[in-house]
Amino acid sequence: MAGQPNTKAETATAPAEADKANAVDFEIIELFFFAYRDFTSDPDVILEKRGFGRAHHRVLHFVDREPGMTVADLLETLRITKQSLARVLKQLIDSGYIHQVAGPEDRRQRKLYTTKEGKTLARALAEPQSRRIAEALAKTGPGARETIKRFLAGMKTADDS
Repeated sequence: MAGQPNTKAETATAPAEADKANAVDFEIIELFFFAYRDFTSDPDVILEKRGFGRAHHRVLHFVDREPGMTVADLLETLRITKQSLARVLKQLIDSGYIHQVAGPEDRRQRKLYTTKEGKTLARALAEPQSRRIAEALAKTGPGARETIKRFLAGMKTADDS
């Protein structure tokens, strides 16, 4: 048939060439999928033991990294709705990992803080991820960390801080 690859070699390269022609970088996309799967696997085990999931991890991470963060700021950071956050935040508060304090000027404003247990859990979730990052960086050579940081920052939407 016209336009069909004639040999095994042509068959093997045809999809790769088609991908290039369509400017879809499936190789990098797949590496992202696999890296994310493995990056989240260790924390997933820890979270599952507590009946939590990745949403709990994200909330705990950002509240721990920015003590006093308001609920509004957290909603903006995570780009989720109040309804999506409500259940997860309630579970973390009820379980003793996060506590909230009314704002000093506006009592309706809620500031979020990790408790001692929350800090411990946030650290336990971050440590295996940090180890995985360090191991990967060790394989990339000198100066790679800054290049990777620029690359990842470039992947973020411009209005992310």
